[in-house]
Amino acid sequence: MRTRAEVLADLKTMLQDMLTATAAGAGGARLARAHGYVDGYMRALLDLGVATRSELLEVVAIERERVNGPAIRVLDHATDSEVAA
Repeated sequence: MRTRAEVLADLKTMLQDMLTATAAGAGGARLARAHGYVDGYMRALLDLGVATRSELLEVVAIERERVNGPAIRVLDHATDSEVAA
């Protein structure tokens, strides 16, 4: 039987693959399959009691930040006027 750490490591790998494919502009079928695998795996982890919803959300947030950068960024004053325009 696999440990909780191994299962979560697999989820992280699947998330990285999915997010990388998304960032690279992968085609619909490949991207849909990747999303399906991740969704199904997370559902199984929830159903089996391996992880909680908040734990899974944390893993997803960490992997998104790793692949796409932080969710927000600080703008300096010079670019504030560009954003408003």
